[in-house]
Amino acid sequence: MREINFYKTEDGKCPVQDFLDSLSGKVVQKILWVLKLIEELERVPSKYFKNLDGTKIYECRIDFAGNTYRLLGFFHNGNIVLLTNGFVKKTQKTPKEEIALCEQRMKDYLAREAKK
Repeated sequence: MREINFYKTEDGKCPVQDFLDSLSGKVVQKILWVLKLIEELERVPSKYFKNLDGTKIYECRIDFAGNTYRLLGFFHNGNIVLLTNGFVKKTQKTPKEEIALCEQRMKDYLAREAKK
């Protein structure tokens, strides 16, 4: 089983929670359903969760009412998925700036964890 956590900035902000708060209730319900699948299923279908080729980043994939929502994150300590950012996907490819943001937050998180 996996555990899903949300990244928090050094000053305590939670970008994924802010993203979820900006969405309608029905969209959030679907996203939470997909996150529960990721936590509970041993083998999650790639329709919902997959590694971005050539990176350590994983993408949670949610389609709802004709829109495509994505949450990016990475694995930490084996079974913890730390989600760093969310966005509405408008193109086929995952935007490079979203990948870069996830990588930057991953570095920040790991550096702060190493100091503990």
